Amino acid sequence: MGTKIEWTNATWNIITGCDKYSEGCTNCYAERMHKRLRAMGQEKYNHDFRFVYFHEEELKRTFGKQKKMVFVNSMSDTFHKHIDDDAIYKILQACYDNKPHIFQILTKRAERVVYFNYPDNVWLGVTVEHPKYKKRIDYLKETDAKVKFLSCEPLLGDLGELDLTGIDWVIVGGESGPNARPMHAEWIYNILHQCNEQKVPFFFKQWGEWMDGSCGCKNPERIMLLNGDLIDYTKEAIDEYIKYFHLTGSDYQRLKPRVVSKVGKKKAGSMINGEQYKEYPRRFYGQ
Repeated sequence: MGTKIEWTNATWNIITGCDKYSEGCTNCYAERMHKRLRAMGQEKYNHDFRFVYFHEEELKRTFGKQKKMVFVNSMSDTFHKHIDDDAIYKILQACYDNKPHIFQILTKRAERVVYFNYPDNVWLGVTVEHPKYKKRIDYLKETDAKVKFLSCEPLLGDLGELDLTGIDWVIVGGESGPNARPMHAEWIYNILHQCNEQKVPFFFKQWGEWMDGSCGCKNPERIMLLNGDLIDYTKEAIDEYIKYFHLTGSDYQRLKPRVVSKVGKKKAGSMINGEQYKEYPRRFYGQ
């Protein structure tokens, strides 16, 4: 199946269905898409999203002779608790059997990744959307995956200091779709700076539905602070916020107020200070 996911060429959904696991799941894209496909009468999705199914017949799929990057289980999580170890072994074997293609597996359920061995053509990633989930990086580092990556999407907080030793790629993106939450520019800059310092390729996918003031939004709607708080773009609202939290002017400035506006994913784009960052793991080139 083709895909609109910018950092891959195709999707391979051997598993369908999932459930909410962490904050990044709140506005789940897969759940919305599942409902749409179910309404269209697609048999594979003819069940409630809450029920997780392993479609073993999908393991027979092939991807042609031209090398592709294939995202495995974009509509679920390969390491979901209702998928047993034997099913995961079969998925990894199918990846191995489909060389020279590259298979990208991304999970929020990182505790399980340490119990498996990964073929050389499997890129393994964990979602780190908030600082409370940085432990997932440690689990990823324990694996033997040839390429290890982080997906910080939707980025929902400042990840702080990151030890990217052994990490081959970092993807960052804002949230899209209904009820999308904005992303503070400083959260992105922090990750970009550390990727540059530690020489890790950085891929900025999108701002999401919200545009940062540095991108030229002409009708600012809110002020976003480093802690994630949103304030209406009025002097009265800002003064009220400062008063409520007993802040001085310098306290408020330390929260790095940024102008943001909900303009839609297409208009918000993927530029950071006039530049695009679309880097891939170094091992990808010439592999």
